Amino acid sequence: MKSAWIFLCLAGLLEIGWPVGLKIAQTPGRVLAGVALAVVCMGLSGWFLWLAQKGIPIGTAYAVWTGIGATGTFLIGVAFYGDPSGLLRWLAIFLIISGIVLLKLAH
Repeated sequence: MKSAWIFLCLAGLLEIGWPVGLKIAQTPGRVLAGVALAVVCMGLSGWFLWLAQKGIPIGTAYAVWTGIGATGTFLIGVAFYGDPSGLLRWLAIFLIISGIVLLKLAH
């Protein structure tokens, strides 16, 4: 059961890689590298999600997977791409993280 949560965390972290890869692909001269990163991350993220679902209910796994991906992508966007960082956006991320923690506790 513990390994399922490890797989799910890995899947969530890899879920961050594909939107970042697509952002990188918008840079002239880095299209292929960005798309390659996105495709590799999509495949690996899906693989680890599949492994995680062997021990975690699909609804929980999907919510945690997307929550980790959304939170991580938000943080990278703010830190490296100048994305907006207002109070309401941070509150929304806090609520996503709270939901992930509650799903883990409920499992």
